[in-house]
Amino acid sequence: GPDVGGPYGPYDQSARSGFYRLAWETLRRAGHIYPCRCSRKDILANLNAPHEGDDEPVYPGTCRPEERGSGDEVEGVENVAWRFRVSDGESLTVNDLNLGKRVFVAGADFGDFVVWRRDGLPSYHLAAVVDDAAMCITEVVRGEDLLRSTARQRLLIRALGFPEPAYLHCPLVRDESGRRLAKRDGAMSLRALRARGLSIREMLALAAVRNVGSD
Repeated sequence: GPDVGGPYGPYDQSARSGFYRLAWETLRRAGHIYPCRCSRKDILANLNAPHEGDDEPVYPGTCRPEERGSGDEVEGVENVAWRFRVSDGESLTVNDLNLGKRVFVAGADFGDFVVWRRDGLPSYHLAAVVDDAAMCITEVVRGEDLLRSTARQRLLIRALGFPEPAYLHCPLVRDESGRRLAKRDGAMSLRALRARGLSIREMLALAAVRNVGSD
């Protein structure tokens, strides 16, 4: 990791731009991605019913070309995002080590998703897939709110020819109303709870109670 080093560095994403750019180029040449000039506001304005609870609404296909291409006709990348073109109707199965088999349908549960952002940086999906492959990650543990993201990333893994890790999605810690605790909503971190004197056992008990109450 960034604090101890190791054989798979550099570990800071800011120093890994070459890895992400190479993956982007591979996807572009294979016709998996296309440029998109839509803003999030544009996308929401063209949706009848954005997908509830998803951080990335289902893309309505505004900029999707009729045929796959390499994107060579794009002269510049200023204010352009690049989206991965999904095969509408394809079923993606996530065999989760905790939640079991979960199936998502491309074009319904998620649409064409961003792999390269308008600000010139890789998206979370692309960076996560590239980093996991480069660092020989065999097991990925994350929150159950990212199950749909895992389905998207399986498409990227297949397109890039990477080995696929095993996945385990764990329950989220929620408040009394069932809403997940998040820093952006002002929720306290585990570190802050520890600073208040809560033991690990007390925090686990709190998480269990809140998750049971949200079912």
